[in-house]
Amino acid sequence: MKVLVAVSALLVGVAQAACPDACSGHGTCGVDEVCTCYPGWGTNGAPGGNCKHRFCDYELAWVDHPTRAGGNHRYAECANKGICNRETGECSCFKGYEGKACARQSCPEDCSGHGTCEYMKDLAFGIVYNEYYDGSSNLLSGLGVGGKTFANEYSWDSDRARACVCDAGWMGLACDSRMCPYGNDVMDVIPGFDENSLLGMPGYGNEVAQVQTVTLFDADLDNANFDTKSFAIQFTSKLNETYVTQPIMWDTTDSVLAGYIESALKKLPNKVIDDVEVTVDSSVDANGVIIDVTFTGAAVQGKQHKLELLQDKCEEGCTPRISGLTNIRTFSDTTLSTVEISTIGSHQSHECGRRGVCDRDKGTCTCFAGFTGETCSVLTALI
Repeated sequence: MKVLVAVSALLVGVAQAACPDACSGHGTCGVDEVCTCYPGWGTNGAPGGNCKHRFCDYELAWVDHPTRAGGNHRYAECANKGICNRETGECSCFKGYEGKACARQSCPEDCSGHGTCEYMKDLAFGIVYNEYYDGSSNLLSGLGVGGKTFANEYSWDSDRARACVCDAGWMGLACDSRMCPYGNDVMDVIPGFDENSLLGMPGYGNEVAQVQTVTLFDADLDNANFDTKSFAIQFTSKLNETYVTQPIMWDTTDSVLAGYIESALKKLPNKVIDDVEVTVDSSVDANGVIIDVTFTGAAVQGKQHKLELLQDKCEEGCTPRISGLTNIRTFSDTTLSTVEISTIGSHQSHECGRRGVCDRDKGTCTCFAGFTGETCSVLTALI
């Protein structure tokens, strides 16, 4: 009987030792001398075997063959965009992909140090807030800052695909090209009617500056509630540079408030707004406070980005320090504050005034013959 037990024990030991490489210490030996590997271990990317090799992380595949039902983007090791290192269990991603399981795209040249690499879901429509909220309907009204992002996950790769968002003054897929200054095409013909023709015959029109209208509604439709409040205005140049005015104190006298706004805009650095005219009308509470900003300067000819009102409270440690227009109407079935282009200017706004070529390395214009100036908007000769 003792001999039988000893033989049985010997046979069990032989069976356990018969699993390949004793499962490399990364699994258990089972029936029929087959290893059951611990999670993350296998042999050359397959389960079982001698459990010597690691698996790499899985993610939704960037590309794969369809299923019988026509489905795509199943989970795949290294998302099918990298090679698994079986020794370390880490993916060696192909160029253009990075991260755990190669799950996200990298941006070209890391945006060249002149931008940030952003997920597709975080990319915005437009440069300024009221480019999307254009006031064309009540749903598209309101005040804010920045372009419009959309909350819905509109694609399987919205949090994986990425692109560069360039810093001010830079452009291109890798943010490696400089932008050049914008200006009016001095040779542009203004359509309209001949100012000297009493019959209104077609001819050349008069120059008209762009006018932006800011309409502010008090929550109680009482414009006097704006008194003693302070706010600021943000202006974004055609090179996407943002400038914020000093705090603007509200005044119930329309001409005084207009002067404050006009002065604040003209004081922005680098003469980015070299001249502007402002009028204010708060005479009818139901119409809100109507602020008309006319861009009369040479530096702001043509279509400009819409102004953005900073109306939220900004206190200690925040800049510019303002009390905010805390009484502003934020919800209504009929009227909401907004910023609109009420008069389309007759001038054009083109890079290098459409009369030169931009040097993408320097960010300066090389003007065509007969033109000069920073934006090639000065005519030197008729040719």
